[in-house]
Amino acid sequence: MYKNIEIAPGTFYVGVNDRSKALFEGLWPLPYGVSYNSYLIVDEKIALVDTADICYGTLFLDKIASVIGDRPIDYLIINHMEPDHSGSIRLIRQTYPDIKIIGNSKTLGMVEGFYGLTDGFEEIKDGSKLNLGNRTLSFHLTPMVHWPETMMTYDETHHILFAGDAFGCFGTLDGAVVDEDLNTDKYWDEMYRYYANIVGKYGAPVQKALNKLAHLKIDMICSTHGPVWKEHRQKAIEIYDKLSRYEGEKGVVIAFASMYGNTEQMAETIAMGIAESGIKNIVIHDVSKSHASDILRDIFKYKALVIGSPTYSNELFPSVQGLVDKIETRDIKHRIFGYFGSFTWAGAAVKKLAHFGEKMKWDVVETPVEIKQGLKDEKYQECLELGRAIAQKLNQE
Repeated sequence: MYKNIEIAPGTFYVGVNDRSKALFEGLWPLPYGVSYNSYLIVDEKIALVDTADICYGTLFLDKIASVIGDRPIDYLIINHMEPDHSGSIRLIRQTYPDIKIIGNSKTLGMVEGFYGLTDGFEEIKDGSKLNLGNRTLSFHLTPMVHWPETMMTYDETHHILFAGDAFGCFGTLDGAVVDEDLNTDKYWDEMYRYYANIVGKYGAPVQKALNKLAHLKIDMICSTHGPVWKEHRQKAIEIYDKLSRYEGEKGVVIAFASMYGNTEQMAETIAMGIAESGIKNIVIHDVSKSHASDILRDIFKYKALVIGSPTYSNELFPSVQGLVDKIETRDIKHRIFGYFGSFTWAGAAVKKLAHFGEKMKWDVVETPVEIKQGLKDEKYQECLELGRAIAQKLNQE
């Protein structure tokens, strides 16, 4: 019934698209949906690499059967145990009772924890190999990219890297799955957003994984989300490399909250000071309106960040505090930081933002602006100067 999607000789895509879920992990919006990618390697032995969300279990099984018919699957290779990829493990075991589950020690413990399975396992170590007949697979442990059990599987014959969540992005695969057959425009920002929100805290483990895999000849990257990277595989690697080094592009994110418009006027004035100094990449987010996932994406993308907040109950405005907490959780490094705020009778926001900048160990521009009540001429000029100071640091770099 289903058209078989052979992405390389003997390697088939059997993943599914999810256009129904509104929030990934109950947190991150999915305007373009998301794919759950699974791959079937057909040789003398058959190996399935990762599964799919159990919500699509029947469709998933049908796609597998359309490729192999009544042949059994010999191995299930688990690169990542998050339930959007491991959710169909028990269903696969019920359908193919003699299948052997391949994973590392942490993986196999999670299989029992999530799905109650305790036998039919084959534990692999870093560098272990599996021969399927005409091809050999090798296994490379990549812990904390972005769970402790994560690993990658490499087809040594066809130079295919089955990368788990690494190099993944949000967005369904519409009509085709390999990048050279798709318009990839929408996926790049979604890769930034995916990395910033899902992987962002784990820059050091990503760097270790990239260094570990650098000696491999990679002709194709098969992630568990988003397109199969072939034509643009190097671009995908470069983006993950840059993001995991926290190397922002030349640009500024201004994130602010404003109850009655005064703090917003400050944000716009600071942006003018930045722009007049020749900086073109300026993104302004009202944190009460922009989703945090979009703000975090842009913070990872650009080198400078300016945050503004009114004082609210002697604290930061709640949505600003939420953003600050998310930034701190991700331990974003190497940013130029400026800050500003407003109050009516007692100011606290600017002090708290100053403490935040010091805690993050960023390059702080020591000319914050704070206004009492409305924006007066003197403070307007200070906002322009803050913008110019941010731009000067960017231009110096």
